[in-house]
Amino acid sequence: MSDIAEIIDSVENRIEKLFMKIDSLETNSMALRTELQQAASMIQKQTDEINTLKSECESLKMANSLLGGEENKRDTKLKINSLIREIDYCIAQLSD
Repeated sequence: MSDIAEIIDSVENRIEKLFMKIDSLETNSMALRTELQQAASMIQKQTDEINTLKSECESLKMANSLLGGEENKRDTKLKINSLIREIDYCIAQLSD
């Protein structure tokens, strides 16, 4: 009879340890999910910032090319021609 009681106690102890392990794993899982959400949010913010900076860089390049200088004349002419083509296309679309 005492052997059965020892076996039952042993099983109960193991079950209790398993429940404690499950609780620990669930807590760890929640912490990792929170960390993952924070990382995803940070990545999104950084992506937005990169896109903003790229746009600003393009604007600065355009401003520099419009300011003049021998090295930027070709780029300035190409950009102006591109803008004129876009305007012509828009006018043609509005005429239809």
